[in-house]
Amino acid sequence: MAVQKKFALGRGLDALISNDEVKTSGSSSINEIELSKISVNPNQPRREFDPIALQELADSIAEIGIIQPITLRQMSEDSYQIIAGERRYRASILAGLQSIPAYIRTANDEHVMEMALIENIQREDLNSLEIALAYQHLIEQYDLTQERLSERVGKKRATIANYIRLLKLPAPIQMALKNKEIDMGHARALLALDDPKAQIRIFNEIITQGYSVRKVEEIVKSLSAGETIESGGKKISPKGCKLSEEYTLLQDHLCNFFGTKVQLSCSPKGKGKISIPFDNETDLERIMEILDSLKSTE
Repeated sequence: MAVQKKFALGRGLDALISNDEVKTSGSSSINEIELSKISVNPNQPRREFDPIALQELADSIAEIGIIQPITLRQMSEDSYQIIAGERRYRASILAGLQSIPAYIRTANDEHVMEMALIENIQREDLNSLEIALAYQHLIEQYDLTQERLSERVGKKRATIANYIRLLKLPAPIQMALKNKEIDMGHARALLALDDPKAQIRIFNEIITQGYSVRKVEEIVKSLSAGETIESGGKKISPKGCKLSEEYTLLQDHLCNFFGTKVQLSCSPKGKGKISIPFDNETDLERIMEILDSLKSTE
């Protein structure tokens, strides 16, 4: 039997999840809708549902019922499409329900995915890559600027830009982000590198060495400065870091002068670093004596 309560569904998350009865202009209502009449939204940003968590929700629904109605839009007299609440819909089917309480909202196509996105983001149900794809979809499908989209979904433009930039990463990194093998912080650090090959190599080191976000940021900073870094016994050099003939001669001169394999790195912008390695304290003292002798000749 339909429940004849009226709910106002205003802009934003509160409109999608509020349980308080309020005055309405008649643009929405709450009813008990048969599950067989409901279809999922093909543009739903959320693509994966944890089967264990879904079953736990189904068990809870079977015991105490649906606490939070889902949000639907009416497609025809006997069909509805989900705006928000696909997880509750799926769990209700698993629980053996025949119908589910739902807000029935009037919404045009342009607002459906936006509303689903807002609800899922606020509930933190989406992974960062799903959010990025959803933002990109909204921008492309409805010809929105990032600024306009930020107003529509209530997020800062910089936040939206950071998510969308994730889509520029190589596919293996995007998949790892989707599968939560790395954090968004790892991915954002890798974006500072212009070379996809370097991104992949550092990504592999993140997986094998278990690097923290801070560690990756340090590695990327070094590579960006033109330095060669060592990780897991491997040397990783920045793109275009091959020394010119002039710098190679200078490096050889320094190696001969200090009697050790001096490392010299230089970025395309001319910023670089000289590294003088030593084998032990005695070797360090020898190098310091050389430097002291240079100072004494000034």
